[in-house]
Amino acid sequence: MTDVTKEQVLAALSKVRGPDLTDDIVSLKMVSDVFISDNKVYFSITVPADRAEQLEPLRAAAERSVKAVRGVKGALVTLTADRKAGATPSAPPRRPQPAAPPHAHGSPARPEKAGVPGVGAIIAVASGKGGVGKSTTAVNLALGLQAIGMKVGILDADIYGPSIPRLMKISGRPQQIENRIIRPMENYGLKAMSMGFLVDEETAMIWRGPMVQSALLQMLREVAWGELDVLVVDMPPGTGDVQLTMAQQVPLAGAVIVSTPQDLALIDARKAITMFRKVEVPLLGIIENMSYFVAPDTGARYDIFGHGGAQAEAARIGVPFLGEVPLTIDIREKSDSGTPVVAADPEGLAGQIYRDIALRVRGALEGRVERPAPTIVFE
Repeated sequence: MTDVTKEQVLAALSKVRGPDLTDDIVSLKMVSDVFISDNKVYFSITVPADRAEQLEPLRAAAERSVKAVRGVKGALVTLTADRKAGATPSAPPRRPQPAAPPHAHGSPARPEKAGVPGVGAIIAVASGKGGVGKSTTAVNLALGLQAIGMKVGILDADIYGPSIPRLMKISGRPQQIENRIIRPMENYGLKAMSMGFLVDEETAMIWRGPMVQSALLQMLREVAWGELDVLVVDMPPGTGDVQLTMAQQVPLAGAVIVSTPQDLALIDARKAITMFRKVEVPLLGIIENMSYFVAPDTGARYDIFGHGGAQAEAARIGVPFLGEVPLTIDIREKSDSGTPVVAADPEGLAGQIYRDIALRVRGALEGRVERPAPTIVFE
C-alpha cells in the first residue's frame, strides 16, 4: 500500500469550505500541522472560541474528506479554540446556578469544570523532572488502588513519550465504538488509554501545544471508561501544556508528586508542587522513589541517592508523606517486561509498599475538601 502524503491530505481539505463559506479551510490557515502515522491522519482545525460548538459539522466534514483519500486508514480531527489577542468573544449563556458561599478574601466564585461521566475522581501523578520513576509509580499505584477494592483506570498523558503500553504489556490499536468514542485497552484489570496505542512506538510526536491539548482531552473525554472510582493520570515531567490543560479543563481531585531523595530532584519536585498549589489542585502527598537499595546478596542497605529528602520536604510544606519505594532489581525487571510488580508479586515487599501507598492516597481522597477547578486565561 502506498503511504498517504501530507499533500494528499491538504488537497482533500482544500475542498472543505470555511465557516463563512468565504474560502477553504487550508487557504484560511485553519489547519494545523498534519501528522501521519501508519496511514492514520492527525490534525486540528483552529476556530474562534465562541463558535467552537456550532462548528462541529465543519470538523466532521473535514474528517470525512480525509477518510475518503485513498489509503487513509483513519483520521483523528479535533477543534482547537482560539481567541485572538485583544478579542473579547461573547460569553456563552450560563445555566442558573445555586448560590455559593463567598470565597476567601472576597474572590469571585470560579465555574466548575466538566468531569468525565462515570469517573468518581481524577488524580494526577506528577514530577518536576524525568527519570524519577513516575510512570512506574503511576502504574503500580493504580494497581494498588485496584488491589484495595477500587475500580481504576489509567490515562497516559505523556503525548511525547508514552510509557504505559510497555509498562502494562499492551499492544494493538483501540477500537472506535460509535460517536467517535474509543474503547480503552485493558490488562491486569485496568482500563488504559495512551497515545502509544495510536502511533508506532518509534514515532516522534512533533506537535505544538494546541494539538497536544486536543489529543489529551479527547483521550480523557471520548473514551468509554465506564464506571470508575479513580482515574490515575500519568503526567509528563515538568510544568508545561499538559499540566496547565489538566488544571484548566479537568476537576482534578488531587496530585501525587513523585521524587527521588537527592536535592537536584527535590528542586524540580518543588516546582511541580508550586504549580499545583497556584492552580489550586490539592496535593494528596509525596512519594520518595528509589529511596534506598538493599543488596540482594548481602542484605546491606545503601542510600544511593541519599535518603529522606522527600519526607523532609513533605513535612516542611505540610503535605502527607505517602511512603518510600526502594530501588530494587525486581521492580526494574518487572517494569521492563510489562508485568508491574503489584500484579506480578502482590504479596512481595514492593507490592505491599505500593498497596500501603494506595491506602494513604484513598484516605487523602476521602478526606479532601471539595473545591471548584480554577479558570486560566491565556492572553
